[in-house]
Amino acid sequence: MSKGPSVPGWTILLVEDEIELVTEIEIELARNGYLVRPVSMAVAADIARTNGAAMLILDLPLYGVDSLGALEELRRQGIKIPVLMISVLSSVDEIAMGLNTGADDYLAKPFHMAELVARVEALLRRLGDVRTTKLSVDDLEMDLIEQVVLRGGKKIDLLPREFKLLEYFLRRPGQVVTREVLLKDVWKYDLGMETNVVDAHISNLRRKIDDHGLPSRIANVRKLGYMLRARAL
Repeated sequence: MSKGPSVPGWTILLVEDEIELVTEIEIELARNGYLVRPVSMAVAADIARTNGAAMLILDLPLYGVDSLGALEELRRQGIKIPVLMISVLSSVDEIAMGLNTGADDYLAKPFHMAELVARVEALLRRLGDVRTTKLSVDDLEMDLIEQVVLRGGKKIDLLPREFKLLEYFLRRPGQVVTREVLLKDVWKYDLGMETNVVDAHISNLRRKIDDHGLPSRIANVRKLGYMLRARAL
């Protein structure tokens, strides 16, 4: 399993049974700031249900697994995680089948790692701004229209800044976010200002969203910042 890059990045699930290719993909995506998690299809599905990753790279076919059927089931359940399918099957009909099943993009093997990175970045860029009215990670749910936050179905009262802060994290589960970025994007402050205001607000937010006796949902990432983690991670 990958330990991840030393810089902030998106978490990408990788379902692939060629060990050498897994290693190549991990190394190349880590160089570009992504945290790669090689997992089984079953684990990928569980994480996708909690919005615990930014996207999924899925191999077709997988030994002993109907990856097309699994992807079709995810889409049937309304799970919208971006999916890049990679496959040795490269005929027009096979590519069309993958896309029609629910893949957002399709990359035929063999491929250059630079092309894989370009496809990943283009896919995240294209789908990253899709408008949504509800966000969720585990049992944390946010309705952006009603301005309501629920934990396990029970309403949590948040101050306006806490709401914006939680929204920022819910849009980026598994992504490390620095204090400076939070100041810039949530507070609209210029860089270089004191960051203790971020720490204070996160401390208050943790008291409201965390479960007693369990690790905080908003993890400290040493020397980097914070990350909202799904309990499945």
